[in-house]
This record gives sequence, C-alpha cells and structure tokens, in this order.
Amino acid sequence: MLTSSSISEYRAWRKSLKLKDGELVGFFPTMGALHEGHLDLCRAAKEKCAVVVSSIFVNPAQFAPHEDLDKYPRQQEEDLKKLRELGVDMVFLPNNEIMYPPGYDTWVQADVGSGRNEGAVRPHFFRGVATVCTKLFNIVQPDMVFFGQKDAQQCVVIQHIVRDLNMDIEVVIVPTRREADGLAMSSRNQYLTGEMRAKAPVVYKALCKAKEMIEASKERNADKVREGMKEVLSQEPLVQIQYASVLSTDTLLEVEEVESKVLIAIAVMLGSTRLIDNMIVHSG
Repeated sequence: MLTSSSISEYRAWRKSLKLKDGELVGFFPTMGALHEGHLDLCRAAKEKCAVVVSSIFVNPAQFAPHEDLDKYPRQQEEDLKKLRELGVDMVFLPNNEIMYPPGYDTWVQADVGSGRNEGAVRPHFFRGVATVCTKLFNIVQPDMVFFGQKDAQQCVVIQHIVRDLNMDIEVVIVPTRREADGLAMSSRNQYLTGEMRAKAPVVYKALCKAKEMIEASKERNADKVREGMKEVLSQEPLVQIQYASVLSTDTLLEVEEVESKVLIAIAVMLGSTRLIDNMIVHSG
C-alpha cells in the first residue's frame, strides 16, 4: 500500500496506472478513526474496483468554531494498518495547507438540505463537505465513490454535486454498520461515557418505532411518526433532541404524508456527544 501527502505525487501515480478496459478506480474519503463501517466502504470498493484509494483528512471546513475539531479522534498509524490489511492501493494524506492554501476562497454550496435538519443545526457543514469532496474527487479522479448510509443527508448532497457538476462518477451508498444493540458505528462514539453508551441505543429504538408505524401499522401521517420517535427518545431524560424528521429522500424536505419511501432521521445530544442515525423506510 502506498501513501502520499502530495497532490502532484498522487497525480503522477494515478497517471501511471495501467488499467484494462472495464477496470475502475474506487475511492472512499474518511476523516480517520476508522471503524467497521469505514471498512465496509473499503470492502464494497474492493468488490467493484480494480484499484482502491482512500483518504484521511479531518476537514476543518465542516466544523464550526464551537465544535470538536481539536479533539476529533486521530489515530493515523492504526488506520493505515487497517487499510493495508484490506488491500487498499493508495491512501491520500493531505494537510490543511495542501487543501486550503493561503488565499483560498472557493466554496461549493449545494442548496439541498440547506437551512433544515443537519443544514439548520450545522449550517457550515454541507458547504464544507461539498467543497472538500469536490476537491478530493478532482485530485483522486475516481470512477466510483463510496459513502455510508449513516450520513444519509450528506450522501444526498454528494449525489447532487456529482449530478449538477457533471462529474463522471458513480456514487455508491453502503448500508450502516451497527453495534449488536443497534447503535450506528461512528468515530464520535469514542466520546461516550459508559453510562451514555448504555443509553445511546434509544436512537435506533426510535427509528425502529417509526419503521413499525409506517410499514406495519400503515401510518401515513408524518407528524404522528415524528411524535412516535420523540416519545421513544423522551424515555431517556439525558437525551436532547435536535430533530426527529420524516424527509423526502430526494429533496431532504419534511413531508406531510408518507408516500413510497422516506428518510427517517434523528439527531440528538447525549451529554456532550452528538449522535445521528437514519433509515430509509418504504410505505409499501
């Protein structure tokens, strides 16, 4: 496995690849602190692509000043060991100066999701994600990119920028990897105390409640589904609800009636740790 922190060095390697017809380059960007959910992205890329590239970059553009940029878990050597064992071909390791050099002032803004749910709670987030992913796609030049369903709203933003900016890239969404009790795997789960970790599965329980209401009980009133999720979440007094939403999978707008399929999404604060999770639910 090769690593590079230089754009010019990476591009020289990319040009040197001798790919046969039909062989593809797959890419999955990460911020490190890799868990099995990240490694599922790698496995999916290995199945579909002849060459697999990853990146590790804690992107400052998607953190607000009050958020956890400085304490975000960093464990590069351990991460590289995991990627090496799975047979990744190249890992791109840029630093802030490479990605955002002095005088940098170009940003990518996808309006989908802006001002609501994740876009309301973290108004800086989608711009930072759209910008860094556009830059990474331009550097890496992948044929396919792989993202996790846990960050569903982020996935919709990526799909929109790939479509709207005419990128010749296929976006592949990989199912959420969960712990045995249903908690979605996340690098930020490391922040949870033992007490908080025991309460964290309430988020998954609330999603399951919404799924049951829609699929089994045939509930079509989205407000009632939202209230159902909030009732489950409120069983844990330490949980602070940021949103419990029933969204269009295309526009990320809240829906009034559940038709076809919807994205049910939750964000909460559990102590000082922010947890997000979601499911796509089909109404039948």
